[in-house]
Amino acid sequence: MSLQVDVRKSFGPTFALDVSFEVEAADETLALLGPSGCGKSMTLKCIAGIVTPDEGRIVLNGRVLFDSEAGVNLRPQERRVGYLFQSYALFPNMTVEQNIAVGVLDKGKEECAQTVARQVAAFRLDGLQKKRPAQLSGGQQQRVALARIMASEPELLLLDEPFSALDGYLRWQLELELTDTLRAFPGGTVYVSHNRDEVYRMCDSVCVISQGRSEQKLSVPELFATPTSLPAALISGCKNVSRARVVGAVGGKKGDGARGAAGDAVLACEEWGVELRTSLPVPADAAFVGLRAHYFTVEAAGKKGEGPAAGDALLSNDAAVAADPAAVPVPAANRIPCAVDRVIDSTFSTIVMLRTPAGGLLRYECGKGEWAALGNPAQVTLGIAPECVMPLGPGKGGVPC
Repeated sequence: MSLQVDVRKSFGPTFALDVSFEVEAADETLALLGPSGCGKSMTLKCIAGIVTPDEGRIVLNGRVLFDSEAGVNLRPQERRVGYLFQSYALFPNMTVEQNIAVGVLDKGKEECAQTVARQVAAFRLDGLQKKRPAQLSGGQQQRVALARIMASEPELLLLDEPFSALDGYLRWQLELELTDTLRAFPGGTVYVSHNRDEVYRMCDSVCVISQGRSEQKLSVPELFATPTSLPAALISGCKNVSRARVVGAVGGKKGDGARGAAGDAVLACEEWGVELRTSLPVPADAAFVGLRAHYFTVEAAGKKGEGPAAGDALLSNDAAVAADPAAVPVPAANRIPCAVDRVIDSTFSTIVMLRTPAGGLLRYECGKGEWAALGNPAQVTLGIAPECVMPLGPGKGGVPC
């Protein structure tokens, strides 16, 4: 299975869509991840043929679905694409079996009935065939919508925030069911979401969209470990961001800014008033730095007026980081003296807001009780390993609002 998308569409002076990505693996699930209004759903509509781009090209399994230069624009019915709308788009005046049959109306009566029966069994809809959508739960409605899609034997699935209308336990149950459906589907899937946890659990790769512009496609682990742009870092949950510039290199010749330059780069972080070493590759357009709130260690702690007590790391947070930064000596350049601004008791963790030398705030998160074990200090020195300091470019869409 292969999908190539490279399209542009203007929606007046305030918004333009400009996206480009590929789905290459036979059973790949690609996430389009971004905030509301960034163009994710509009991208799906372009692929499905519901919205016509101004220019560009869409190719599915070697079939050209859209090509502005060649004048090709297949109708939605000709594209062999299954689109799961947020609202499921079931016909309210039709029964379950009639809704499923909509996907196979081009088949003979007997073949249509057999296809509907197979989908009813596959999606556990037995006993519901004569019911209408209003008589079904949200989970049952979603299964009917998926059964209708699968009945048409699509080559590609387009899922538009399939859990947005659901809450709590039902959301989790349907996620498990949909995961099973995607595993059994022989084609690829494009999955729209603004929920990074869903994407982490369900998808193989991700393309961040910010203000209508697509970022570089990454594997899901890459997005969370080493995002390369500010929009990607923010949507992946990074809570600490500062403007930054490269001011030097350590341990080797400084490269030209390309990813993979030899030696650690040194970044001056404007909002925090410190310089931090990073061992991660530095993008050529690096203008920001990101620090995840759970990657810090507490190197020293003290009461107000007496300064933090020096010594070994007092609290090594998040030992599960891939490179185990708690086990790596933190260079002096990566120690940040802070004053405690406030302590917030969250559901499953403690959030500590810390004032940096330049006045900007840092967010630090640790397990409940760990902060109290430090004696509720008024001042701390944070440490962060070079492999956890993320240099970031502004992204193709520019700095998010």
